[in-house]
Amino acid sequence: ANAPSEWLAHFFGWAQGRFSAMLIFLHAPPWLQGLLVDGMFRTLAWVVAVMLPPMAIFFPLFTLLEDAGYLPRVAFLMDACFEKCGSCGKQALTMCMGLGCNTVGVTGCRIMPTREEKLIAISTNAMIPCNGRFPMLLAMGTVLLGRENDLLLALLLTAAVCLGACGTFAVSFLLSKLLHRKPPAPFVLELPPYRRPQPKKILTDAIFGKTLHVLSRAALVAAPAGLILWVLCTVQVGGMSLLQQLARTLDGAGELLGMNGAILIGFLFALPANELAIPVILMLLTRQSLGTAPEAGAAAQLAACGVGAKTAFCCLIFSVFHWPCATTLQAIRRETGSLRWTLLSAALPTA
Repeated sequence: ANAPSEWLAHFFGWAQGRFSAMLIFLHAPPWLQGLLVDGMFRTLAWVVAVMLPPMAIFFPLFTLLEDAGYLPRVAFLMDACFEKCGSCGKQALTMCMGLGCNTVGVTGCRIMPTREEKLIAISTNAMIPCNGRFPMLLAMGTVLLGRENDLLLALLLTAAVCLGACGTFAVSFLLSKLLHRKPPAPFVLELPPYRRPQPKKILTDAIFGKTLHVLSRAALVAAPAGLILWVLCTVQVGGMSLLQQLARTLDGAGELLGMNGAILIGFLFALPANELAIPVILMLLTRQSLGTAPEAGAAAQLAACGVGAKTAFCCLIFSVFHWPCATTLQAIRRETGSLRWTLLSAALPTA
C-alpha cells in the first residue's frame, strides 16, 4: 500500500496548492485559509492517503475468499476453539474483517446466531488491530527493534495481532459468563461448494460496499477533527499553543501508562480515524505543522525526539488495546441500539 499512498499524497499536495491559490485569489482572510487548508483539507487528505490503499487491497482479497466458498470452512474449523470461549466459529470471520476495518467487523457481526454471541463479538472486535493502527505498530516496532528489518517487523506485527486475538478470547469468555449464555446448540452450517470467484461481484462488494462506504464515514468525522486540531494549534496561551498546553496537562497520565502527554494526545485525536495518531504525535514532538504525506521516516523522527524502547513497547501495547474509532463506535451504537454497550465496547479494550 505504500506506493499508492505516496501517489495519493502527491496528488493531495498538488490539490492543496491549487485550493490555497484559489482562496488567495478570492481574497479569503488568513484565518479562513488556515482553517480550510491547513486544518480540514490537510487532515482529510492524510486520512484518505493512508486509509484508502490498504483497505482497497485487503477487502477485495477477503471478498475473494468469501466468494470462493472458503470462509464458511474457516468458521466450521474454528468453532471448537471459540466454543471454549463462549462464542461460535463465525466470530473468527468478524475478527478477520476487523483486520481491514473494525467498522466492517462490527457490521459483520450480524452473522452471529444469537444476540448474546453478537454482543460478545461486537464488544471485542476492536481488540483486533485494523489497518489504521498498522502505521503506529510499525513505527513503534521499528523504534523498539532499533532498526528497520522487514522480517522482524512482520513477526512483531503478527505478534500484535495474536495478542489482540488472545484478549478477544479472554474477554469473550468473561462476557459469556456475565451474559449467562445458554448451552450451545449443535453447530450446523451448510458448506457451499468451492466455486470460481466473480470479479465483478468482488470489486462491487469490496470497493463500493465496504471500502468507499467506510472511507466516506471516516472522512465525515476527520474533517471536523482537522478544524479542531487547527484551532488548538493556532491559539497561543502563555507562549504555547492550546494543544501543547493540553499535552503538558496529560503528561502525568501518559507517564503512568509508560508514554507521555504528547503520545496520549495523539491517541485521543485518533478517535476520528486511527491514521491520525502518528502525524499528531510527530507534530507535537517536533513542533511542526501536520504533514501532508505519510511520514517515511516516522520511526527515525520519534527516536530523535527521545522515544525509547520502553515507550515504544508501551505504545505498541496501547495501540492494540484502546478505544475504537468514532466510525466503529457509531456502528456499535447502530448494531446494538444501546449506548451502554457502546460505552462498554470502548471501555473493555482500554481497561
